[in-house]
Amino acid sequence: MKNIKATNAPKALGPYSQGIVIDNFCFVSMQLGIDPSTGKIVSENVAEQTERVIKNIDAILKEGKFSLNDVARATLYITDLNDFQTINNIYAKYFRHKPARSLVVQAGMPAGAKVALDVIAYKQEEDAENLEYATR
Repeated sequence: MKNIKATNAPKALGPYSQGIVIDNFCFVSMQLGIDPSTGKIVSENVAEQTERVIKNIDAILKEGKFSLNDVARATLYITDLNDFQTINNIYAKYFRHKPARSLVVQAGMPAGAKVALDVIAYKQEEDAENLEYATR
Protein backbone atom coordinates (compact mmCIF):
# COMPACT_ATOMS: atom_id res chain seq x y z
CA MET A 1 0.00 0.00 0.00
CA LYS A 2 1.31 3.44 -0.91
CA ASN A 3 -0.04 6.84 0.20
CA ILE A 4 -0.16 9.43 -2.55
CA LYS A 5 1.10 12.92 -1.74
CA ALA A 6 0.62 15.09 -4.83
CA THR A 7 2.07 18.57 -4.40
CA ASN A 8 -0.05 19.97 -7.23
CA ALA A 9 -3.32 18.96 -5.54
CA PRO A 10 -4.77 20.35 -2.31
CA LYS A 11 -3.63 18.89 0.98
CA ALA A 12 -6.18 16.73 2.76
CA LEU A 13 -8.53 18.75 4.98
CA GLY A 14 -8.53 16.05 7.64
CA PRO A 15 -6.90 12.81 8.80
CA TYR A 16 -6.92 11.01 5.44
CA SER A 17 -4.75 10.57 2.35
CA GLN A 18 -5.26 12.24 -1.01
CA GLY A 19 -5.17 8.74 -2.42
CA ILE A 20 -3.94 5.21 -1.82
CA VAL A 21 -2.48 2.75 -4.32
CA ILE A 22 -3.01 -0.93 -3.58
CA ASP A 23 -1.82 -3.38 -6.21
CA ASN A 24 -3.41 -2.26 -9.50
CA PHE A 25 -5.98 0.02 -7.85
CA CYS A 26 -5.86 3.71 -6.97
CA PHE A 27 -8.45 5.04 -4.54
CA VAL A 28 -8.70 8.85 -4.62
CA SER A 29 -10.39 10.62 -1.73
CA MET A 30 -13.19 13.11 -2.34
CA GLN A 31 -11.77 16.22 -3.97
CA LEU A 32 -13.27 19.69 -3.85
CA GLY A 33 -12.66 22.63 -6.19
CA ILE A 34 -9.78 23.85 -4.04
CA ASP A 35 -6.87 25.63 -5.69
CA PRO A 36 -3.76 23.91 -4.33
CA SER A 37 -1.77 27.17 -4.39
CA THR A 38 -4.25 29.09 -2.21
CA GLY A 39 -6.00 26.32 -0.27
CA LYS A 40 -9.35 27.95 -1.06
CA ILE A 41 -12.30 27.12 -3.33
CA VAL A 42 -11.51 28.56 -6.78
CA SER A 43 -14.77 30.54 -7.01
CA GLU A 44 -18.50 30.38 -6.35
CA ASN A 45 -19.01 29.33 -10.00
CA VAL A 46 -19.96 25.64 -10.21
CA ALA A 47 -18.32 25.21 -13.64
CA GLU A 48 -14.99 26.55 -12.35
CA GLN A 49 -15.26 24.36 -9.27
CA THR A 50 -15.96 21.29 -11.41
CA GLU A 51 -12.93 21.94 -13.65
CA ARG A 52 -10.72 22.33 -10.56
CA VAL A 53 -12.12 19.16 -8.95
CA ILE A 54 -11.17 17.13 -12.03
CA LYS A 55 -7.72 18.75 -12.24
CA ASN A 56 -7.15 17.81 -8.59
CA ILE A 57 -8.24 14.21 -9.25
CA ASP A 58 -5.97 14.09 -12.31
CA ALA A 59 -2.96 15.37 -10.34
CA ILE A 60 -3.43 12.74 -7.65
CA LEU A 61 -3.89 9.96 -10.18
CA LYS A 62 -0.75 11.04 -12.06
CA GLU A 63 1.27 11.04 -8.84
CA GLY A 64 0.16 7.42 -8.36
CA LYS A 65 1.05 6.63 -12.02
CA PHE A 66 -2.59 6.40 -13.14
CA SER A 67 -4.68 8.60 -15.42
CA LEU A 68 -8.28 9.73 -15.80
CA ASN A 69 -8.65 7.01 -18.45
CA ASP A 70 -7.99 4.40 -15.74
CA VAL A 71 -11.00 5.51 -13.67
CA ALA A 72 -13.47 2.64 -13.36
CA ARG A 73 -15.76 4.08 -10.66
CA ALA A 74 -16.69 7.61 -9.62
CA THR A 75 -18.96 9.16 -7.03
CA LEU A 76 -20.14 12.67 -7.79
CA TYR A 77 -21.40 14.87 -4.94
CA ILE A 78 -23.41 18.03 -5.56
CA THR A 79 -25.38 20.43 -3.38
CA ASP A 80 -27.87 21.69 -5.97
CA LEU A 81 -29.56 19.43 -8.51
CA ASN A 82 -30.06 22.50 -10.72
CA ASP A 83 -26.27 22.47 -11.30
CA PHE A 84 -26.28 18.87 -12.51
CA GLN A 85 -26.33 19.55 -16.26
CA THR A 86 -23.44 22.02 -16.07
CA ILE A 87 -21.39 19.62 -13.94
CA ASN A 88 -22.30 16.64 -16.12
CA ASN A 89 -21.24 18.41 -19.33
CA ILE A 90 -17.80 19.19 -17.90
CA TYR A 91 -17.45 15.68 -16.43
CA ALA A 92 -18.28 14.17 -19.85
CA LYS A 93 -15.34 16.04 -21.48
CA TYR A 94 -12.85 14.30 -19.19
CA PHE A 95 -14.47 10.88 -18.78
CA ARG A 96 -15.36 9.90 -22.35
CA HIS A 97 -14.90 6.22 -21.46
CA LYS A 98 -17.91 6.54 -19.13
CA PRO A 99 -16.86 4.90 -15.85
CA ALA A 100 -19.54 3.60 -13.51
CA ARG A 101 -20.84 6.49 -11.42
CA SER A 102 -23.10 7.34 -8.53
CA LEU A 103 -24.61 10.73 -7.74
CA VAL A 104 -25.14 12.04 -4.24
CA VAL A 105 -27.11 15.24 -3.68
CA GLN A 106 -26.38 16.59 -0.21
CA ALA A 107 -27.18 19.63 1.86
CA GLY A 108 -23.63 20.89 2.23
CA MET A 109 -19.93 20.17 1.84
CA PRO A 110 -16.70 21.32 3.45
CA ALA A 111 -15.47 24.82 2.53
CA GLY A 112 -18.84 25.66 0.97
CA ALA A 113 -18.09 23.53 -2.10
CA LYS A 114 -20.87 22.94 -4.62
CA VAL A 115 -19.34 19.85 -6.25
CA ALA A 116 -16.94 17.07 -5.27
CA LEU A 117 -15.74 13.80 -6.75
CA ASP A 118 -13.98 10.66 -5.60
CA VAL A 119 -12.76 7.90 -7.90
CA ILE A 120 -11.36 4.40 -8.07
CA ALA A 121 -8.91 3.70 -10.89
CA TYR A 122 -7.64 0.35 -12.11
CA LYS A 123 -4.78 -0.73 -14.36
CA GLN A 124 -4.76 -4.04 -16.21
CA GLU A 125 -1.81 -6.29 -15.40
CA GLU A 126 -0.08 -5.45 -18.70
CA ASP A 127 -0.58 -1.71 -18.05
CA ALA A 128 0.72 -1.94 -14.50
CA GLU A 129 4.34 -2.80 -15.31
CA ASN A 130 5.46 0.68 -14.19
CA LEU A 131 3.85 0.24 -10.81
CA GLU A 132 6.63 -1.09 -8.58
CA TYR A 133 4.03 -2.29 -6.08
CA ALA A 134 1.70 -3.93 -8.62
CA THR A 135 0.67 -7.55 -8.22
CA ARG A 136 2.65 -9.69 -10.66
